[in-house]
Parts: sequence; C-alpha cells; structure tokens
Amino acid sequence: MTRNQLPPLARQALDRDYLLRAVPDLFGGLRAREDSKVLFMHQGRVLLSGQQLKLWSLSDSPEPELMVYLGKSTTNQDQLAAGTAICLGIISQSQADQIEKDPSKWVSLRSTGAGLSDLDAGVFTQGLAIHNWHQTHTHCPRCGSKTLVEQAGWVRRCPTDNLELFPRTDPAIIVSIIDQHDRILLGSQGTWEDNRWSILAGFVEPGESLEAAVVREMKEECGLDVFEPSYLYSQSWPYPCSLMLGFSAKADSSQALVPDGEEIVKLRWFSKEEMAAEAKNILLPSAASISRAMINLWFGGTVSSATEISDNGQQ
Repeated sequence: MTRNQLPPLARQALDRDYLLRAVPDLFGGLRAREDSKVLFMHQGRVLLSGQQLKLWSLSDSPEPELMVYLGKSTTNQDQLAAGTAICLGIISQSQADQIEKDPSKWVSLRSTGAGLSDLDAGVFTQGLAIHNWHQTHTHCPRCGSKTLVEQAGWVRRCPTDNLELFPRTDPAIIVSIIDQHDRILLGSQGTWEDNRWSILAGFVEPGESLEAAVVREMKEECGLDVFEPSYLYSQSWPYPCSLMLGFSAKADSSQALVPDGEEIVKLRWFSKEEMAAEAKNILLPSAASISRAMINLWFGGTVSSATEISDNGQQ
C-alpha cells in the first residue's frame, strides 16, 4: 500500500528510538544538544507555524510539567534535519498563556491532522496518545498511590507496590459495509446533526478476534449479518486511546436495517452516484479520520462534503 492510500494519521517519519528511554538523565543530555526540539501541548492542543507543528529548541525552552521522549526524525523537514530528537512537553495553563495567550491558536489533531506532513502527523498523534494516558494514570489502580514517571515518560510506577503501568491502546474495529449493488452503509448517532453520517464502529471485547468483533458489532448496530470481513488498514485515534482497525465486509441489503436505537438511530445505503450528488449537503467524518479515508476508498476518490465548510466537523 502506498503512502497516499494510507489514512492521514497512519503516516510516520519518526524513529521512536525506544532504547534511549532507559538512558539516565536523558533529558539533561538532550538539553545539552542545540538541535533537540520540544513540542508543547496544552489540553491536547498544540501550536502551528504555517502548515507545520511549532517546535522549540529544547536547550533554551521552559521546563514543562511533564516531558516525554518521542523519538528522532527519519527525514529532513525545512530546518529540521533527519536524526533530530523530538520531545513532548505537557504544560500548565499558566505556561500556555506565557507561550500563546490566544486560545484559538492552540489547535487540535482532529482539525489539523489531515494537512500535516508524515513527520508532524506521527508526532502529533503519538504525542496526544501519550498525553491522554498520563492524564488518566496519575494514581495506582491497585492502591491509589500517586505514580512516578519513568523511562522518559513511557512508564508510570507505583512507589508503594512497585506496579509498573504502561501506555494502553484500546482496539476498535471500523467497518465499511458494502452490499451486492456496491452501495455503502452509513449511520447517524442520536447526538449528531440530522445530516451527519459515518460508517459503523465498535470496540473489541476481551477474548474476541477482530473478525468476530466485526460480525458481532455490525449485527448489534445495524441488524445485518455481515460476511467476508477483509482487513484494510489501521490508524491511531487518540480520543482517548483507540486503535481503529479498518475492515470491509459484505452484506445482503434485502435484510432489514435495524439501528440499535441507542448509539445508532438512522441507517442508509448510499450509491456512489447518490454520494456524488448529495455530498455537499451532508456532513461526513473529518478528513483526519480513518472513517473518511474508508469512505473515499469505496468511492474511488476524495469525497468533498459539507464537513469542509462546517465550523464543527467531527468524526
């Protein structure tokens, strides 16, 4: 599969360089190097410089509340040379105000991810995922003690019972259901606008294979007995810690559609002709999401929808 066929946030140009995480005083050593960089993140948002992530020199930047070593660049990008060390700096509100007081300048991955380079997309996605993990694992789930950050931000350890906590990833399947007429099934959640549509998804349960999850989740959400699930590709979706595993599956559209009535309230088959004619009047998932990439893959090109002119486009 070529780069252009991958979902936007599946692109990478960063060596995670995991062996360096165990180096004592790693950040002290990186600060001594003039070429080391840091990406500041506040509440899951970052700053841009033009169309790129705004990076600061680590050697003269303020000390963040928490630092994580992300890895080193594998490609040249403007003034950033291949091999440059890149860290994540998670900062407080006061630190964010000192760096940039205008809250509108701090942008989300959801709104900007599709337009970033391979390096920046990978850095932002990885940074947001590890940021979200740190926000929710400040205390030991066994005894409640405050955990200590170790291994350059990749481990949190309980000092009371020595339990090590590692970043988690929750697998979820997302499925483009195609019928015998080459139509795609889209659904709408009850909390969405009337004209917002997406493909269906669900979490993998303990002890369940991905293929079994596809069949079960689609039956639960739309009432169809899907068959021949075929893996397409995956993409991290750090909201807060999902790994979206994309599948295509077949279904017989003579079966009745039965939305679950809780998460999914409307279902509709779209032909390619209907999608082309109606796309500018409906809201599809954001361009950064795997769901939009999978709709484009079925369509055979980029679908331009009302999402691109909406101020609140979301997955």
